Amino acid sequence: MERTITSLQHRLHDSANLASLVEQTLDEDKGEEIIVIDLSGKSSFADNMVIVSGRSARHVAAMADRLKEKLKAQGLRVTSEGQQQGDWVLLDAGDIVVHLFRPEVRAYYNLEKMWLAPGMEERPMVQPAVG
Repeated sequence: MERTITSLQHRLHDSANLASLVEQTLDEDKGEEIIVIDLSGKSSFADNMVIVSGRSARHVAAMADRLKEKLKAQGLRVTSEGQQQGDWVLLDAGDIVVHLFRPEVRAYYNLEKMWLAPGMEERPMVQPAVG
């Protein structure tokens, strides 16, 4: 039992580190309105969901490409959908899923409203370094 608890704690720690890496990468790439939603204990498909906007389809696709490479460099298997069009790109890296949108598409689907139901809290985005 203790080993299971230790394994779960390690996994949650890794999930938090992974969410921070994703958040930081998207911030460096000028992602807008970055939201990290903690799904641990609330969903079986992932521990965290990240939602971010890009300024254009090209910006969304470029952010997705760079993030996918960073996640692969961490040894994760990453699948993606929608990268050709760049309106809505979904990256699935197991414990974390990332939705990258053009602003109009994000407003239309409004995933934040669906996933930030009562009892769920959003984690604020990383504050950019000044200087």
